[in-house]
Amino acid sequence: MRRVRRFYASVLLDAGESIKALSEYLGHHDPGFPLRTYTHLMPSSEKRTREAVNRAFESGADTDDGPQPAQQE
Repeated sequence: MRRVRRFYASVLLDAGESIKALSEYLGHHDPGFPLRTYTHLMPSSEKRTREAVNRAFESGADTDDGPQPAQQE
């Protein structure tokens, strides 16, 4: 049964599920427990982080919603 839980946790974490949700699904009251137990099963987290930042910069280039300079009177 332990291997099934580990497999379940690794699939959900790899898909981007949150530790809090995983904790609830596995019946843990403390999200810290699955965080300590299953963090090593998140090998693609660095890749997901880089991709998320890249997407933010790519989509941000087309918008003009940043700070505006003060208008001169």
